[in-house]
Formats: sequence, C-alpha cells, structure tokens
Amino acid sequence: MAYPVHRLRRLRKNENIRRLVRENYISVDDLIYPLFIEEGQNIKKEIPSMPGIFRWSLDRVDEELDQVSDL
Repeated sequence: MAYPVHRLRRLRKNENIRRLVRENYISVDDLIYPLFIEEGQNIKKEIPSMPGIFRWSLDRVDEELDQVSDL
C-alpha cells in the first residue's frame, strides 16, 4: 500500500467540521452561577448539600450579585 500523494484536507475546509473536532474552550461567559432565592426578609441560609452556596431573600441578593459581577 502506497502513501497518498495528496494530503487529505477535504474535511478541514468545512467550518462546521472544524468546529466539531477542535479543542473545547470554556470561559467565564459559559458558566452558570447557582443563585437560589427564598421568600422572606433578611435571609442568607446555606444549602447543606452544596457547601458555599446559599439561599438568599430578595432584599439581600444584591450582596451576592455584586460579588458575582466582579468575576
């Protein structure tokens, strides 16, 4: 079996195929921040199954949004 004279680049000409086989890049814009709202006033309650994640009341959610927007 002989080595091909032409390099097989046919598939790389198509942008859709190149997108399928390229490396994946994740940026901050691709991430979703879990933010849970609870009815009530002045609530910041940790969720036991998710350490570091809290349920917030609407009056206190601004505290968390300020920190998240800095990411």
